Amino acid sequence: MPDTAALVSEATPSVKDALALGLTAPEYELICELHGRAPNVLELAMYSLMWSEHCAYKHSRKLLRTLPTEGEHVVVGPGENAGAVDVGGGLACAFKVESHNHPSAVEPFQGAATGVGGILRDIFALGARPIAVLDSLRFGEPSSARTRYLLDGAVSGIAHYGNSIGVPTVGGEVYFEEPYEHNCLINVMALGLAPAERLVSSAAAGAGNALVLFGASTGRDGIGGASVLASAELGEEEGDGAGKRPTVQVGDPFEEKKLLECSLELLARELLLSLQDLGAAGLTSSTSEMASKGGVGIDLDISAVPLREADMEPFEIMVSESQERMLCVVAPENVEEVLECCEKWEVGGAVIGSVTGGSLIRVRRDGDLLGELPVRALVDECPLYDLEPAPPSAPLYAPARATLAGSCTPREALLALLASPNLCSRRPLFERYDAIVQGRTLRRPEAADAAVLRLPDGGALAASIDCNGRRVAADPYTGTVAAVLECAANLACAGAQPLGTTNNLNFGNPEKAHIAWQLTEAVRGLGDACRALYAPIVGGNVSLYNEGAGGPIYPTPVIGMVGRLPDARRAGRLGFARAGDRIALVGPFAPSLAASELSKLRGEPLPDRLPSIDLEAVIAAQAAVREGVRTGTLASAHDVAEGGLAVALAECCLAGAIGAEVELEGGEEELFGEGAGGFIVSGAADALDQLALRVRVRPLGTVGGEAFTVSTADGRTLLSAGLAELSGAHATLAALFA
Repeated sequence: MPDTAALVSEATPSVKDALALGLTAPEYELICELHGRAPNVLELAMYSLMWSEHCAYKHSRKLLRTLPTEGEHVVVGPGENAGAVDVGGGLACAFKVESHNHPSAVEPFQGAATGVGGILRDIFALGARPIAVLDSLRFGEPSSARTRYLLDGAVSGIAHYGNSIGVPTVGGEVYFEEPYEHNCLINVMALGLAPAERLVSSAAAGAGNALVLFGASTGRDGIGGASVLASAELGEEEGDGAGKRPTVQVGDPFEEKKLLECSLELLARELLLSLQDLGAAGLTSSTSEMASKGGVGIDLDISAVPLREADMEPFEIMVSESQERMLCVVAPENVEEVLECCEKWEVGGAVIGSVTGGSLIRVRRDGDLLGELPVRALVDECPLYDLEPAPPSAPLYAPARATLAGSCTPREALLALLASPNLCSRRPLFERYDAIVQGRTLRRPEAADAAVLRLPDGGALAASIDCNGRRVAADPYTGTVAAVLECAANLACAGAQPLGTTNNLNFGNPEKAHIAWQLTEAVRGLGDACRALYAPIVGGNVSLYNEGAGGPIYPTPVIGMVGRLPDARRAGRLGFARAGDRIALVGPFAPSLAASELSKLRGEPLPDRLPSIDLEAVIAAQAAVREGVRTGTLASAHDVAEGGLAVALAECCLAGAIGAEVELEGGEEELFGEGAGGFIVSGAADALDQLALRVRVRPLGTVGGEAFTVSTADGRTLLSAGLAELSGAHATLAALFA
C-alpha cells in the first residue's frame, strides 16, 4: 500500500475526473481500494491509461487466452514486444502486427507514419533488426473525398517512414468498404531477424540496476494519443479529427534509425539487461510493464527526463507518447558505456531511475515524491470483463450501392471485377514504397501471393497479411477461418510452410452484444484454424471501439503469417510462365456467390452465413501445392480469392504477360464464386498428373496467346478479352486517385 506521508500535497481528483479520463465509477472505486486511498492527479492519469482498453485489453484478454500459443518453432510467444519463431541457421524471425487506426482517422500522415515507427520499435526492442514491413489498410468507398484524403495521407506516411529508415515495404492489402468511411484501419506488420540467443526480454530485474531512457526528448505531442483515442468511439463530429490532432504522435524516421542502430549495438555488446520501447502511455506503460514482468519495483526521477518543453507537468511527462524513445535496464558498472554509445549515435541518454526490490512505482521530481503506485494494481488488477455475445436481430450493414447490372454478360462481369476498387492493381500505391532496400526482397508486390525475403542460409522467409472484412461480417467464425487459410494459401503458393501467426483484431464496441458476438466467434475461428495449421499465435493487437454515429466497421481480424521455404531459388510466382503449359484447378474449391465481390457490385445484402470449410481437405491441398512449388514441378501457383476463378485466371495472365485458353461449364457461380481451398497452377502435363495422385486436380486449359478466353465443352465462347483490355481495366486505381 502506498505511503502517503511523503507525498507532495496535491488536490485529490473526483469521480467526475475519473469519468472524464475514460474510467467508470466502479473502476474508480476499485482503484481507490487497491491503491489504499484516492489517487492524486498524477496517479489517476497513470491508472486511466493502464486501465484503458488499449493497454489493459479488458474486454478481450479472456478470449485471447483461448488461442494456441505454443509450437515446435516458437521461440518467443505472447507477452513480449513481439513474438519470434525459429527460421533455421541459428536465426529467429521476430514479427508482429499492430494498429494505428484512431490516430490515422484524425491525422492520416502522422498516424500511419508513427504506426510504422511503433511496430519497428517492437521488433528491435526484442533484439532483432527490422527487415520488412507489410500493411493492411481499410477505407470508405473511393468515391468519397474523405477516403481519398485518408488514403493518400496514410500511404504517404507509411512510405515516408519506411523509405527513410531503410526498411522495405514488401506487401500488404487495401479494401474499400462503406463501413470504414469514418473509421479507417491502419494495421502494420513488421519482421526482423536476430541470432536466437541474442533476443532480449523487457522484464526489469536486479535491485539497484539503473533505468536509462534514450532516444528523442519528451514533449507534449501524443499526450492522450493511442491509449485514449483507441479506447473510445469517435463521435460523428470527430470524424474529421477536429480538436484531436494534438493527441497524434509526430514521428522522425531519421531519429529512429539512430535509435535502432544504438539499440542493436548495445545488445551486441551485452550492455543491456532488458529493453522496452515507449509506445502507448509512454513512460507509464513502459516502466510499469517492465516492473510487472520482472516482479520488481521502480523508482523514477522525472527531473532527469530530457524535455522539449521546460514547463511540462509531471502527468504530461509520464503519459506523453512522444516517439523514438527506448527504456533499458543497465547494471551500474555499464552505465557509462551505455551513455557513451548513446552519444556516439547522437541519441540522448539519461539515467532516470533505478530498479528496486519492492513492488511500487515511485515518481519523484527534484527529490519530491509525486506519486506511488502498487505495480500489481496498475498493471495486473484491472478488471477483465465477460462479454455478453448475442447475434444481431437485424442486419447491421446496408448493402453497397449497386454498380453492376444483374443481367451483364460474363465478359462484362470479369472486366467490372478487375476494375473494382477491391480487386484492381495496387501499383499506384505500392510504387511509393521502397520494396527492395536491404537487398533481401525476392518477390515484389503483385509478383507472388506472398512477400519472399532471402535468408543467409540459402532459404527464404515468406510473409502474408490478409482479411476480408465483408465475409467476416457475414459469418464471423467461417470468415475468420477463411482469412487464416488465405494467409496460409499465400505462403503455399510461394513454397513456404507456416511457422507462426500474428493478428490484429479490429472490431466495434464490445459492450454491445452483437459486436461481442462477432469478436467471440472470430476468435474461435482464429484458434481453430491456427491449431489445424500448426501455426500458433505468437503475438498481436486488439483494436476495439472502431465505430461512431454511422455504426461499426466490418469485423476485421487481420491475420499475419510467416513461413519458411528451404530454397530461395524455388520461390513461387503467380504469373503463367510458359506457352504450352497446362493449367489446372487444384483443391476442394466449392465456389459460392455469398458475400462475394460480385454480389457487392450488384448491391446484394450480406447473407446470414457462409458455406462451411473442410479444414483438413484445404490444408492437404495447400501442402500439395507447396510441395509442387518447392520441387519446381509447378511453373506458377495462385490461390483463388476475391472475384473467383475467372479473376484468378485473369490475374495469372496479367502477372505473366501471357494469355490462356480454358474450358469451364460457364455458370456464374463457377466463374465468380468464392471460397477456400482453390489454386490455379500451371506446369507440364506430367507434373499435373503427379499432383493428381495427392489431391483433387481439375484440368482447365493451356497457357498461350495474347488473350484470356473461356469456352464451354461444346465450343461456345463464354468470354474473351485481350491482355491490353484486361490490363486497362485492372489499372483503374490510378485514374480514381489522379
